[in-house]
Amino acid sequence: MNGGPATGGAPGTGGGPGTGGGRIAVRPRTAVAALVAAAALGLVTGGFLLPARPGGARPAAAPPSTGAASATGPAGASGPVTAANLLGPAAFGPEVDPGRIHVTDRYGDGSYANAACSGEKTLEQTLGGPGAHFRGLMTGTRTSSEDPTQAVLPSEQVAREVVGDARTPSLAQNFSERLLLEEVPCQEEAPGHWVYGRTTAVRLSPDVTANWMGLYQGDLNTTGRAPEGREPCGGIAVLRSGSHYGVLEVDACLGTAAMDRVVRTALSQL
Repeated sequence: MNGGPATGGAPGTGGGPGTGGGRIAVRPRTAVAALVAAAALGLVTGGFLLPARPGGARPAAAPPSTGAASATGPAGASGPVTAANLLGPAAFGPEVDPGRIHVTDRYGDGSYANAACSGEKTLEQTLGGPGAHFRGLMTGTRTSSEDPTQAVLPSEQVAREVVGDARTPSLAQNFSERLLLEEVPCQEEAPGHWVYGRTTAVRLSPDVTANWMGLYQGDLNTTGRAPEGREPCGGIAVLRSGSHYGVLEVDACLGTAAMDRVVRTALSQL
């Protein structure tokens, strides 16, 4: 997303976030062509089948769902999106003191969490749909004059969430698949560049699902992919509940357990 990370980065770090639990991360953004053509592939056995990148290996598919769905799972959302469908500051405690987090909201179009390595566009350019709800969670009060959900200082951005109503569950699923596929190119980057890790699937019920990827700073990327057995520093999630869909980018330096908790909280509220 445009608001959290700064573009560029020093060689060897890829501009990625630094280490340290609970610290706010800074990420780079540059423009490249987006990958959305494979949206129709859908879900197979709880994970996405993804196309091979030109000249490279096929990206790893999302693993099976973490946590079995059941008949008692939450029902998919319907109707318009409200403020209750978006994350609040409490979701980020104790890693980030909720009392330090300021929330700003807006409705409309704009840049979201599509990553630099797949190309930055607005939500309408990607999905061609109506406007969505944008929420910025920040530790500072200075926000961009162009978008109040983005902090002036990237280090003060805790997270940014974009949530919309696709009108039907099938369209929301289509939107969420396309949004996730945009992030896939960032799972393979040149050594020294920040990179997303493997996709983790969360399934609270058949109609309430999410996929998230942790972010690893450039000095941990020595092979072109995220290192195994290392903790991420924040990350990104694509969410779907019934007719609602959303993208959550976490700039705070959260590890695996905290990311999973925040994603599950966002999904249960969506």
